[in-house]
Amino acid sequence: MAPEFSYQDLLPIGEDKTEYRLLSSDGISKFSADGKEFLKVSPAVIENLTEVAIHDISHYLRSEHLAQLAKILKDPESSPNDRFVALDLLKNANISAGGVLPMCQDTGTVIVMGKKGQQVLTTEKDELSISKGVYGAFTKLNLRYSQLAPISTWEEKNTGNNLPAQIEIYSDTDHANEYNFLFIAKGGGSANKSFLYQETKAVLNPKSFLTWLDEKLRSLGTSACPPYHLVVVIGGTSAEFTVKTAKLASTKYLDSLPTKGDAKTGHGFRDLELEKEILKLTQEIGIGAQFGGKYFCHDVRVVRLPRHGASLPIAIAVSCSADRQVKAKITKDGVFIEKLETEPAHFLPATTDEDLDKDEVKIDLSKPMADILANYLSTQQKLE
Repeated sequence: MAPEFSYQDLLPIGEDKTEYRLLSSDGISKFSADGKEFLKVSPAVIENLTEVAIHDISHYLRSEHLAQLAKILKDPESSPNDRFVALDLLKNANISAGGVLPMCQDTGTVIVMGKKGQQVLTTEKDELSISKGVYGAFTKLNLRYSQLAPISTWEEKNTGNNLPAQIEIYSDTDHANEYNFLFIAKGGGSANKSFLYQETKAVLNPKSFLTWLDEKLRSLGTSACPPYHLVVVIGGTSAEFTVKTAKLASTKYLDSLPTKGDAKTGHGFRDLELEKEILKLTQEIGIGAQFGGKYFCHDVRVVRLPRHGASLPIAIAVSCSADRQVKAKITKDGVFIEKLETEPAHFLPATTDEDLDKDEVKIDLSKPMADILANYLSTQQKLE
């Protein structure tokens, strides 16, 4: 008797609950054919969306990430080092949100994943449109060029525009008349903390696995700017799929995966209990947010994947304090991009009179600048 046929996506993502903002409704048209509604998108729409996305992820963070930093400041178990790093990162986020200086000097490799509905039509190679947007952002904004082109096996030259980008576009039947995107800027520090291990079934039990993982986590170190968003992927139909899943999970893209496995389809799932155990492990290691403490990691994602019986690939990856990614989509209603936090000041602790000392200079902003400067100079002379 033949076995039963069953199918499920390897990574069955749930409902998208992302909050988006409308960029524009220009450059999009609709038409019907063969009883179906098609979406026609101009190249300029994709180019502009890419440019805005690169701007946003270079300057803004998700509110959830900022709230995790603010939580460290209120946690009585956090170390002085933890709180020092968290406060500095919040200050940095506020400077970056001004839209002039990016949140990190390593402005990263641009990685773009697109899921193009089968009823979405474009008139230019989409990789070209996206690359134009990357070029526009990096040549107009204060962003560093990091990409090195190989001239020969041993010689390299900076491309001078941060191209090429890593662009992957997939066909999508579940959202046939939508074009969904994930934009990532991945710095060298966190990218260098992506690891693949080829293990055996011997580690597939709680005690052996956590002992194995403890050693690997300690080797991550702090050069990628913790606190980290840590991902561990266990299993995979291939080594490259395991590592790719880790990359996606580090952006929270896979947060809505099922939380239980299925013997019939073998789809991937999140292990929420193991996530808690590993987070506790990271807190007990003592590395903390760079200089010792509790907050080596903000959170943990564990994804379990199917595997070949003779292979057990395990991937570990992190997203660092420059947690840069944003979702976007093009639909019949317009071009939308995920809302990031543009006013992060409210995550900073309040400053009270107790935080000031006798040397603070009071400034009356209702007075002309000449009067303010005169008062400042007078105060400084008295202090001297």
